[in-house]
Amino acid sequence: QVQLLESGGGLVQAGGSLTLSCAASGRSFSSLAMYWFRQAPGKEREFVAGISRISWTGSSTLYEDSVKGRFTISRNNAKNMVYLQMNSLKPEDTAVYYCAADGAFVVTNPSKYDYWGQGTQVTVSS
Repeated sequence: QVQLLESGGGLVQAGGSLTLSCAASGRSFSSLAMYWFRQAPGKEREFVAGISRISWTGSSTLYEDSVKGRFTISRNNAKNMVYLQMNSLKPEDTAVYYCAADGAFVVTNPSKYDYWGQGTQVTVSS
């Protein structure tokens, strides 16, 4: 089992920045691919960013098109943490942001991921 706990959400003006954190405990963190999803009111949960486990060649990242160049996902295996640095925030980024973990590094239906946090609210005012 893996437990995930997000933090760092809040209210920010458009153009501002926030960094979300996700603390993982339980199963070996280094063996997991980590993800950030978000869900706005009345909308389905959507993929935001993902990072593979670290191999001898490093790690790979994936981003949803609308956040490319603005958001950066990173991980610290020594601390069992994953981060989402969000810059140039827009009102349409407003959502509950969820951390997820899975043994596979693949973007698919959210129901396919093994582990989820409880979410943290991000609100971007115009």
